[in-house]
Amino acid sequence: MTIASPVERLLKFEEYLAYDDGTNDRYELVRGRLLLMTPPTVRHLLIAKFIERILDAEINRLKLALVALREAGVQTEVDSSRLPDVCVVTEEQVSELMDRTAVFRVPARLAVEIVSPSSIKRDYEEKPPEYANKGIPEYWIVDPMKNQVTVCLLINGGYESTVFIGTQQIVSQIFPELVVTAEQILTSR
Repeated sequence: MTIASPVERLLKFEEYLAYDDGTNDRYELVRGRLLLMTPPTVRHLLIAKFIERILDAEINRLKLALVALREAGVQTEVDSSRLPDVCVVTEEQVSELMDRTAVFRVPARLAVEIVSPSSIKRDYEEKPPEYANKGIPEYWIVDPMKNQVTVCLLINGGYESTVFIGTQQIVSQIFPELVVTAEQILTSR
C-alpha cells in the first residue's frame, strides 16, 4: 500500500539514496517523486519471509553465488527506485553495496512483489515495464487476493507471463530445480 508523499520537489536518484525524513518510513522513488510505502499486513510479511527462506535454501543447496533479500531497492530508471518485497541479486552486487544504501543499480536476477489492494495497478501494470526495461530476467507477482502466483520471464525485451494456482509447481528460469507450489507460497507453508 502506498500514499503519495507531500514532498513536491522532484528528487534525483542520488538525493533519494541519502533521503531521511527522520522517521522509519520507506519510500519508492518514481520519476523523481517519493511514494510513501504503508506498513504491510502480517500475511504479506509472512509470504515475503517464506519466499526469502525457500530461495535462500535453494541458493545454499545449489551453492549459487546469489543472495535473496527483503526490502532492498532496485533502480529502475534514471530517477526511479522500486522496493520489491524480495529480490535476488549476485554476491558481487551485495559486496559492492555492503556498507552503502541497499539500492541496486544493476538488474536484480529476480524481483518479487506481493500484491495488496492498493498496489494492484502498480504491481501488474507499472512495475513490469520498468523491470523489463531494466533487464530483470524474472518477475513474480504473488497475489493473495486472486490466490495465484504469476511468473514473468523476460523474452525479447518484454515479459511473458504464466499463472500458477493451487498445487501447481512454480516454474522458474532462475531456480529451475525449485520445488514449491503456488499454494505453499500463498499460505507461507
